[in-house]
Amino acid sequence: MKNISSIQNTTSQPKDLAALRQAYQGWSNTPDPFSRLTRRLATTLSLETQLGILAEELGSIIPFDSLNYRHQIAHRDFVYATGIGGPHRCEYRLNLEGVYYGTLTLNRRQKFSADELQGIEMMISAAICSLRNACQFIAIEQAALTDALTSIPNKRALDEHLQRACLLAERHAEEYSLILCDLDHFKSVNDQHGHVVGDHLLRLTAGALEAAIRNSDSVYRFGGEEFAILLPHTGEQEARDVAERVRSAIAGLRVDCGGTELSATISCGVARHMPEENADQWIARADEALYRAKDQGRNCTRVFATIG
Repeated sequence: MKNISSIQNTTSQPKDLAALRQAYQGWSNTPDPFSRLTRRLATTLSLETQLGILAEELGSIIPFDSLNYRHQIAHRDFVYATGIGGPHRCEYRLNLEGVYYGTLTLNRRQKFSADELQGIEMMISAAICSLRNACQFIAIEQAALTDALTSIPNKRALDEHLQRACLLAERHAEEYSLILCDLDHFKSVNDQHGHVVGDHLLRLTAGALEAAIRNSDSVYRFGGEEFAILLPHTGEQEARDVAERVRSAIAGLRVDCGGTELSATISCGVARHMPEENADQWIARADEALYRAKDQGRNCTRVFATIG
């Protein structure tokens, strides 16, 4: 019986494959907008690319002047915009299985008709699963690049951004500086007050660092009680000024330990990116400057001085 069954399956296989091939050709060549939209969206997990595809496919059926999308993914704002808006708009909160995946807004000079609004809703319904997958992909990527305790970028993110900064510095002759910061006597905080207080201090430090820098700068948890700040378009003196502002911010922190008040200080090492220098060499110089700050009394800033 096994041999007969095997022969029968083998015999029917070409028909099954032919039907499958015909169905695939029909699906891949179908002119209807929903199949074309979902087929194109399935080719990428880039949310920006998907929104561009949705705007293009939607605009080919229902004219609009601008499309805007806004969502917060992994505590970071994601914004996409194309076109220039008009006075009339329709806005959709994208939800799938009870989960919110952003707000999509269309604007144009003429009012949208009821049929057009229904068409927009149908197109969004066809796209929502792909948009959900792209949002989840961003969230997973961000989780891999985010420090779980402080919710700021981690060392892996720093490594990636330093590599990019080195390339941009070489390609466009732009100035970049790096600050490494280390909380002074942090081990004694854990020893005397426990890790719960120590973790709280690390979170406060991360928040104070972010509040003390410019929007263009980035803060990272480098490891343990050590943090890093990447400053684009910034020379040595400007970076030193930022480091001093950071030092003042940390000196102002206070942690209530139940009857006692804990304060903290931080040491900073500054290094400007040098021509033809890789990320490891850059970090090593910033670390050397930080070592000097720690060795020369802590709660101070030292710069790895460069010429030119």
